Amino acid sequence: MRRSIVCAAVAVVLSACGGGNTESSVQAPGAEETAKTKALDAGAAVLQDRPPVDAINAYLDGFHFYNGQMKVQMEAHHYCSILNEDVIQCTIYDGNVKDAKLMGVEYIISEKLFAGLPEQEKALWHSHVQEVKSGQLIAPGIPEVAEHALMEKLIHTYGKTWHTWHTDLDKDLPRGMPQLMMGFTADGQADPAMVAARDARLGVSSEDKRKRRADIAAPPIDAGADAWQKGKVIQIEDPTGGHAQEPDAPSDEDKNATSKGSSEM
Repeated sequence: MRRSIVCAAVAVVLSACGGGNTESSVQAPGAEETAKTKALDAGAAVLQDRPPVDAINAYLDGFHFYNGQMKVQMEAHHYCSILNEDVIQCTIYDGNVKDAKLMGVEYIISEKLFAGLPEQEKALWHSHVQEVKSGQLIAPGIPEVAEHALMEKLIHTYGKTWHTWHTDLDKDLPRGMPQLMMGFTADGQADPAMVAARDARLGVSSEDKRKRRADIAAPPIDAGADAWQKGKVIQIEDPTGGHAQEPDAPSDEDKNATSKGSSEM
């Protein structure tokens, strides 16, 4: 029954809109396309098949932050292919218009597959429980019932995300090293102004979605995920200096939570 509901939700996603209202903040350098290039583009569009691109069947919008630098946050537009019941792969853009810039990729797997990963690998992944329950992860353009069914599935998943074009810093070309991204795990972490701006632009309410998702049970989160919360921050050093900021210092609240967790073990 649950599988049929999810399949129905995906079918609705295929026919949904929800795009074209978030411009890219980056202007890539380069000359305007010539008539010859436009002709080649048109010919390729007619003659060439694009199976991997055609397989994209879901659009999700949410937020990421650099692992180790929670204060550096951004909106992320995910265009995803649901490969099977346990694996989803997404391309991530800085907007939902034709010239949006490809920022990175996210791999999403079920809790069943995640449980079988080595502990060192788990540290690269983040949970989706808070993203779903907070209402901040959305599927623009589809009916509420379909989105709700999709979120019932996603709350049981984990994601590994790499950004390769840091459009918050590099406004012309993709520079520097890929960076590991994370998702929020508690209220108060996401910049409220960022969330409000997204909600206003897409015509949604994260708070309303939070209330509507109250019936979605939050599963236990594997202790290996969201490793940054336990002081294990994994990141690629960037020799260009683009990500040379000092890592976030743990807040008193984080320290208290860690201390409480240790005393309960």
